[in-house]
Amino acid sequence: MRARFGRRSFLKGTAAGAAALALPGAWARQARAAEGGEITLAFIEFIDTLDPHFTGFLGAIMVHNNIYNGLLKIAYDGTAVSFVPDLAENWDMPDERTHVFKLREGVRFHNGDPCDAEAVRWSLERVAHGTPTSPHAWKLNRMEGVDVVDPLTVRLRFSTPYAFLPVALTGSTGRAGTIVSRRAVEEFGADFGRNPVGTGPFKFVSWRENDSIVLERNPDYFEEGLPKLDRVTIRIMSEASSAIAAMMSGQIDGMNECPLQFVQTLTSNPNLQVFGEVEGNYSYVAMNTRRPPFDDVNLRRAVAFAIDREALIKQAFFGIGQQAYTPISPPMTGFFDRDIATSGRGQWFDLERAKQFRAQAVNQDVIEPVFIMSEQGPYGTRVAQTVAPMLEQIGIRPKLELMERAAWVSRRNAADFDMFDLNWVGDLDPDETLYPEFHTGENWNYPGWSNAVFDEAVEQAQVVIDVDQRRELYYRAEDALMDEAPIAIMTHMPAYKIIANTVQGFQYIPADLFNLHTVSVTS
Repeated sequence: MRARFGRRSFLKGTAAGAAALALPGAWARQARAAEGGEITLAFIEFIDTLDPHFTGFLGAIMVHNNIYNGLLKIAYDGTAVSFVPDLAENWDMPDERTHVFKLREGVRFHNGDPCDAEAVRWSLERVAHGTPTSPHAWKLNRMEGVDVVDPLTVRLRFSTPYAFLPVALTGSTGRAGTIVSRRAVEEFGADFGRNPVGTGPFKFVSWRENDSIVLERNPDYFEEGLPKLDRVTIRIMSEASSAIAAMMSGQIDGMNECPLQFVQTLTSNPNLQVFGEVEGNYSYVAMNTRRPPFDDVNLRRAVAFAIDREALIKQAFFGIGQQAYTPISPPMTGFFDRDIATSGRGQWFDLERAKQFRAQAVNQDVIEPVFIMSEQGPYGTRVAQTVAPMLEQIGIRPKLELMERAAWVSRRNAADFDMFDLNWVGDLDPDETLYPEFHTGENWNYPGWSNAVFDEAVEQAQVVIDVDQRRELYYRAEDALMDEAPIAIMTHMPAYKIIANTVQGFQYIPADLFNLHTVSVTS
């Protein structure tokens, strides 16, 4: 009884709200509806590596979620997400700090090695304590140890309760719980990200730089009847217009992302299926707080209130999306403030207020910060080009620098910028929306911002299970973030997937995933 109560209380504190943990019996086995077949997809999202423990890009996650499995996976019933067993057959909690996973029997990596408790222990330890340091190590920093109880049972011990754990242990957006082959990592070393080996429905075949990634069916996959496809070819297309043309002409069977200006055209095409809704995401303009001019908090506040979000959505987002006042997004049931627009919290357009903050800034001259931008992605350079004239009204004249995506990433990661815009996507819980991006010293804290109130609030929220208490802590953290404005928050956006009518069985999940497990093709 204690274990059952503990698990229910634990899950109540996650972003899935009161959604219960689905047990294996709740998942009906799917018979193979169509044998064989090949599918060709266009990916316009950047792919950095197929090593899940080191990627920071959703484009990569969309690929490797078809190659790997996690201890848990994300399920969606059309209303809310939940976290259900994947490599784990079941999950028990003897107490609120101990998690015991019983693994599926007979699961093997693509190289034939068994995926047992020792493989899981090694993979989790690689994330938590490996060298080089995984950017996802923070997700397991409260883990005190991993014990192999028996060949198919692994026990995770934590120093405190940890509300984010269900998300962290998924094999998709969580990444910390994605289980990789030890032998393959040791064999390929730094090149493992180009030679991925997992347990998933598809095996890696090849990756031709700036051209394509090819996967083939894993005949030994543990989910009965899956996958249905024999082969998957992912064409890497940096030009969205080229992908759209290929989609419209039938040269490809699907797109992982749809530029907003084409949504209406593709939706009206009777040969296509369009999936998408507002997901756990937000877009923002970042400012480098480490150096002038944006080490000045009043200048950053001026930027935050000078951006007209309604005009921005119309011009840069083609009227699609909704204004964001803070980072926590609508799908985060129990945490999103439905009255945020009238609450007085967050950031919004107020030009007079922006001018007041600008008058308090140290530098009263016209400022020309470097705004780095890239064409790749669903919004390209439109955000920068739309924001720039808005900021000129308060004596800030951004110098727009266009570069290809890899160079942009390098500049961003090296803090060699004054400003840039970014879309943070695929979040399922406020912890991943706030902690890794803005906690002091974290890898994804690109603005280099540090605030003790924020840090304390997000740290406490990680160990509190009660939804009401967590919500209060996250609001405190958001208030500190929005006040000191290392970012100017902009929008929450839909994420669209385009599929040809000849493709059947695609299961949409609002976490920017592109799972091909259940997909088949018809002639």
